[in-house]
Amino acid sequence: DKCYQNNEWIWPYRENDPIGGHDPYSSSKGCSEIVTNAYLQSFVSGSNSRSSIEGIASARAGNVIGGGDWHKNNLIASCIISLENDLPIQLRNPNAVRPWQHVLDAVFGYIILGYKLSQDPGNFSGPWNFGPSTNMIARVDEIVESLIKKWGNWNNKIYHEKLLYHEANLLQIESTKAKTELGWEPIWNLDKTLAMTVDWYKNYKN
Repeated sequence: DKCYQNNEWIWPYRENDPIGGHDPYSSSKGCSEIVTNAYLQSFVSGSNSRSSIEGIASARAGNVIGGGDWHKNNLIASCIISLENDLPIQLRNPNAVRPWQHVLDAVFGYIILGYKLSQDPGNFSGPWNFGPSTNMIARVDEIVESLIKKWGNWNNKIYHEKLLYHEANLLQIESTKAKTELGWEPIWNLDKTLAMTVDWYKNYKN
């Protein structure tokens, strides 16, 4: 992904990478930013705008985890399903490094942005990233091992599947803009994030 920092696009990988990266998932994020910015410039903040909309912002977060996610292709959900049914856990890319954060931290950032946008649309329109601190970046296999430990089941075997398509090994999200201009910071560290996630899945049936 190409990230937005201090009103400039920055590259986390090679300088010649296209906006959005090499796969459909990350490219779709780049496309959404381009479309949103075009709409903002043409119909919202432009001098010829006749729209009643005063401001528009786009927001995205890192790898969000927490209770309530049941999509079998998502890491936490697939692990929980395996743990509940005493099945082996299968990992597509165990060495992939991702920026993990709890869904409540991301939503907290979105709420702050929404309020600021309503008060001062001119200064808070545009793209925003909400990502975790650098100490919350971890490998997939580290997350799974911690999840199993907190769940309390040491019998689950972990299998590594063959990666069938391109997937970036390292993903990070630059959130300096949100931290400096919105005063937002993630509240929960990685251990707390995983503990609260496991707690939700262990108790949701009750």
